Amino acid sequence: MNTAHRIAAANVVVAISVLAIKFLAYWMTLSIALYSDALESVVNVAAALAALVAIALAAKPADRNHPYGHHKAEYFSAVIEGTFIIVAALLIFREAWGGFVARAPLDAPIEGLAVNAVATVINATWCLVLLRIGRRLRSPALIADGHHLLTDVVSSVGVLAGVFLAIETGWPLLDPGLASLVALNILWSGWRLVKNSVSGLMDAAAPGEEVEQIRDIISANAEGAIEAHDLRTRLAGRATFIEFHLVVPGAMSVESAHEICDRIEAALSAGVEHAVVTIHVEPANKAKHEGIVVL
Repeated sequence: MNTAHRIAAANVVVAISVLAIKFLAYWMTLSIALYSDALESVVNVAAALAALVAIALAAKPADRNHPYGHHKAEYFSAVIEGTFIIVAALLIFREAWGGFVARAPLDAPIEGLAVNAVATVINATWCLVLLRIGRRLRSPALIADGHHLLTDVVSSVGVLAGVFLAIETGWPLLDPGLASLVALNILWSGWRLVKNSVSGLMDAAAPGEEVEQIRDIISANAEGAIEAHDLRTRLAGRATFIEFHLVVPGAMSVESAHEICDRIEAALSAGVEHAVVTIHVEPANKAKHEGIVVL
């Protein structure tokens, strides 16, 4: 079990624990806003399970049916999580509407709010862990969960402050109103997750700064070649696929050209984590006199 898999498994445990705490807070207060907060934790559990399965699948080596590996499985997890978030938002809107119609006075004990605050602190701490490790491992599933939890933390803080204000002022409409704001925030979070994940499924290029790094590495390690052109990159989970054409002198032996390719591949693998490199060697008459200049 690799690091990403262990963090994903721990994520499930944390999500279930927070869910139990938040529903306890709702049971103690009967607040619609706190119910909406707890309902989002149901989504967290489902998303954590989806991420666990996706990360396990993404870690599988390439095989005959999947020669490029299973890296994109994590993007599917993030899309599923975004869908769950949108469904949760719609359910919260339904509960908020019931609160607007009933206008029941809110008499939530402070103890219930304190219990919800404990869950929020746990989420905030775990959110930072997921984002830090997810970025280090370049795991779309862990990063998506981290961003989702960050949205949950922001919503929870707003809900706690608002419910406390509703109790103090005696304005019952603040409770469903806050639930509606939470739902809008959740919808926005779900949209961003789906958008970013679909971009990965559509073979988005590596970030601009990473492409420049790749160009510099090729330029510095292609001694003996003439130029490199038609550089293309794409991201698939933790893997960065790099393809380009390398122009060498026409009289150069295959062995010598292969040595240059090996040198470039080794440098790219050292400089770009999880790089998958494909180089197409061409003779001098294929030079375009553009692209990457060999130092």
